[in-house]
Amino acid sequence: MTTTPVAGRTTATVAARATDLSKIYGQGETQVVALDRVSIDFHQAEFTAIMGPSGSGKSTLMHCVAGLDSFSSGSVRIGDTELGSLKDKQLTRLRRDKIGFIFQAFNLLPTLTALENITLPMDIAGRKPDQQWLDSVIEMIGLSGRLGHRPSELSGGQQQRVAVARALASRPEIIFGDEPTGNLDSRSGAEVLGFLRNSVRELGQTVVMVTHDPVAAAYADRVVFLADGRLVDELYGPTADTVLDRMKQFDSKGRTS
Repeated sequence: MTTTPVAGRTTATVAARATDLSKIYGQGETQVVALDRVSIDFHQAEFTAIMGPSGSGKSTLMHCVAGLDSFSSGSVRIGDTELGSLKDKQLTRLRRDKIGFIFQAFNLLPTLTALENITLPMDIAGRKPDQQWLDSVIEMIGLSGRLGHRPSELSGGQQQRVAVARALASRPEIIFGDEPTGNLDSRSGAEVLGFLRNSVRELGQTVVMVTHDPVAAAYADRVVFLADGRLVDELYGPTADTVLDRMKQFDSKGRTS
C-alpha cells in the first residue's frame, strides 16, 4: 500500500479504529466477503474520504465503524469504546451521543423548522445544546436567516446544510457522511463540502465520508481506497486529478492489492 507520511501522524489521537475487520454475507457458494480483514485508524480533527469501485466495501466499512451494521470478526472502537461488546441499547446511546451522521437523503422532518431539525437529536436525548457551540455551527453553515423555515421552504443545498448542522450540533466525537453531496448540484455540493472541511479546520471536528466523486474527495485531508473488501491505497493532500489517477489504476488492473 502506498502512503505518504504526514508530520505528527504517529502522535495523533485516534477517534475511531477498525482492526482486522471482516464482514461476510451468506454461506457456501453464495458467500460474499464485503470486508476482508481491514485495519484502519481515523484521527481526530482529520477529514478522511473513503473511495473505491462499486462493490469495494466502502459503504460497508463506514456502516460497520459507525455502528450501523454488525461485523463478522475483528474489532471496532469509537474512542475508548469497543462496539462489539455493546448491547443494542448501549449501541443506540453511543450513536446518539458520540456520532453524527449525514446521508445522501437529507432526512429532515417536514413539520419542523430548520432549528428544530438541528436540535432534534439532543431534544430526544433530553439534553440542552451548548449554545455557544450551536451558534458557531449555525454561523459557519450560514443558516442564521433560515432557522424558522421548514424543509419545503429551503433548497436542496440549504436542506443539506441543516443536516450538516444537525450532525455537528451535539459536538460528536466523529461524523460519518455517506455520499452527502449525491443529491446536490455541483455548486451546492461544493458549499456543503466546504462546510465539512471548515468544521475540521476551525472546529476540530473529525469527518469520515464515503464518496465516488474525485472532486468531493479532494476536500479531504486523506483518501483511503478499497478494492474487493481490502484497503489497498492511501493518499494525503489529495487533488481531484491525483484521486482520479488512482481510481483509473483500479479500473485498469481490475484488482489492486
